[in-house]
Amino acid sequence: MRLRVEFTTEPFDLDEAPAHALVARQVVRTAELDAVDVGPFGNTAEGGADAVLTAVDALLRKTLEAGATRISLQVNVIPEGER
Repeated sequence: MRLRVEFTTEPFDLDEAPAHALVARQVVRTAELDAVDVGPFGNTAEGGADAVLTAVDALLRKTLEAGATRISLQVNVIPEGER
């Protein structure tokens, strides 16, 4: 099974990326994921279920430790044949 996770961390800072945002980017960029898209207002990553769920666990733990006060995420199953 393949999964897609979309997430944001808060609080936002339009002038400078907060520590929790930098940590989130590092987590998804170093995870064993197939596709990662990092943006200023949202991030997306795709991969096998185990890799995505492992990355989500690390993302939640590490961004909270780095000062995130809210983490919004959505996980979707990617239909077979879609990428």
